[in-house]
Amino acid sequence: MKIFVTRKIPGNHIDKLKQAGHEVEISEFDRVLTPEELLEKVAGKDAILSLLTDRINGDLMDACGPQLKLISNYAVGFDNIDIEAATQRQILVANTPCEEVNEAVAEHTWALILTLARRIVEADEATRRGGYKGWEPDVFLGTNLIGKTLGIVGLGRIGGMVARRAKGYNMTTLYNKRTPDPEAEKELGVTFATLDELLAKSDFVSMHVPLTDETRHMINSETLGKMKQGSYLINTARGSIVDEHALVEALRSGHLKGAGLDVFDNEPNLDPELIGMENVVLTPHIASGTHEAREKMGELATNAIVDTFSDKKPTNLVNQEIWETRRK
Repeated sequence: MKIFVTRKIPGNHIDKLKQAGHEVEISEFDRVLTPEELLEKVAGKDAILSLLTDRINGDLMDACGPQLKLISNYAVGFDNIDIEAATQRQILVANTPCEEVNEAVAEHTWALILTLARRIVEADEATRRGGYKGWEPDVFLGTNLIGKTLGIVGLGRIGGMVARRAKGYNMTTLYNKRTPDPEAEKELGVTFATLDELLAKSDFVSMHVPLTDETRHMINSETLGKMKQGSYLINTARGSIVDEHALVEALRSGHLKGAGLDVFDNEPNLDPELIGMENVVLTPHIASGTHEAREKMGELATNAIVDTFSDKKPTNLVNQEIWETRRK
């Protein structure tokens, strides 16, 4: 089978595809391919190993040809792929959900929370510029986490891991999801709240929902206005969950005290005003960026391809309902 890998990935898992007898082509560019380049490269391939930066729609699937059987996405999220279009064409889509990624994102969420609360970036930059002249009683005063309220929007695996870590800071943890989760409440010590209640009461609000039509810009001027005065927003989910222009206004006005963002509304482009704000911590979509997470993602993405072409159902299919009617 012919497989196209849209960008070199860490580790040596691609070797597994070659050892299984598949013909593998890896993009020679260490960057995101343009739509035209991607269209050219996928032509005639039986499978695509894609990254979340690759936009794969029905037109591209058709351009690939009727032999395309699988799109294995090297990511947990799959909003970059038109799942409906793939399912209609009986093309399988796989992703890479795993505890290693969940743990990495949860840890990064807490890194952002702590960095914001203790003003680490500001203090580091001032120190490097020679601003440290000795101990002072009122320089870079931060915020204690003990006794504060953490609001988690989306209590899935990652949200649950974030909540579990809040116990160590004796924080009150509120959560919001479609329906209350009594088991999680008992295990994690969290309390269900409506979104409005959560926003109004939380000192820190952390986003952990997938990007859908429903969640796109769910954090906007209206919902930001409902957040507690002087609170913080953290987003390690998907950038388009937050309306960045509205966020800038909330930060500029002082309604929000700060924000920690690992994802952005129009990646890789950032709102220029966000870049210049000292109370904003920005990281380049690296929440899942640990050696352990990337290793597992590579394993899952390539396993899905090997399994599919061995007539074995992959464990991480997004559209499992078409396994029996898939293209062969």
